[in-house]
Amino acid sequence: MTTATPPLQDRFGRQVDYLRLSVTDRCDFRCVYCMAEDMTFLPRRDILSLEQLYDIGAAFVQLGVTKIRLTGGEPLVRRNVLSLVERLASLDGLEQLNMTSNGAQLDRYAEPLYRAGLTGINISLDSLREDRFKELTRVGELSKVLAGIDAAKAAGFERIKLNAVIMNGRNDDEILDLVDFARDRNVDISFIEEMPLGHISEHDRALSFCSSDEIHRRIHARYPLTASAETSGGPSRYYRMADSASRVGLISPHSHNFCHLCNRVRLTVEGRLLLCLGNEYSVDLKSVLENQPEQLQQRIIDAMDIKPERHHFDLNDEPQIVRFMNTTGG
Repeated sequence: MTTATPPLQDRFGRQVDYLRLSVTDRCDFRCVYCMAEDMTFLPRRDILSLEQLYDIGAAFVQLGVTKIRLTGGEPLVRRNVLSLVERLASLDGLEQLNMTSNGAQLDRYAEPLYRAGLTGINISLDSLREDRFKELTRVGELSKVLAGIDAAKAAGFERIKLNAVIMNGRNDDEILDLVDFARDRNVDISFIEEMPLGHISEHDRALSFCSSDEIHRRIHARYPLTASAETSGGPSRYYRMADSASRVGLISPHSHNFCHLCNRVRLTVEGRLLLCLGNEYSVDLKSVLENQPEQLQQRIIDAMDIKPERHHFDLNDEPQIVRFMNTTGG
């Protein structure tokens, strides 16, 4: 008896069971590694409605996706996003519905999100110093993000993870401070190598690059790290510390390519299904929804054939991907 091939399996035998669903390209921060200071956002007429976002999410779940992460931009600036969370959370077969947020509005939204069915949240936190936080986000207030983290804890979320993009000479001296903060709050933390998406002039990505190996070395010197086989379904490689429940994750798109384990695709808010973070291979699902909705699942299945084997990031060259992270979807 032969086993049926999963509907969302690519040419390289990787099964896609994780969708990152962007609900907006807008954000109330302007982080230096994510977007230009003076951004032009998509016209509202070009973005998917909440109903269309739900329809696509539901189609993916019917095809075997068990995890959806809502991303942006900043998801919480999207009007009525709580209604989308509630509808997606009710999908039969969906095991995890998570969100990535900058945390600035979580003091108001953490409890309603938890009640609506969100199962986990990642919160960006690149610095614990007010002046530096303002410099890196251009407009953000650290105190609001810290209040948002506390609100997420109080709301009852079991899965809370901090994300820190580490840049040499900018915030790499805070690696241990951030680990200590995560330990104090009893949350996980992932350190991320900066990804070369979009043209920026604020800093030189090659000069500011800080590798996961260097981050590991610094943490291990204070808190010996033991590799863990645990996974959150994403690209983090996790490590445990003997005296803490907090996990340390490393996301290494440059130094330790993780493409062979890729189980995810991204949907941009204008309806482009991106098959790889570092390539422009995509399928326009918005036009399918509007013109041939009965073909939606088949178009998703067919898209697996153009998922590339890997990305190719080079910090010393001009970025091949001109879209910024906020338009990519977290």
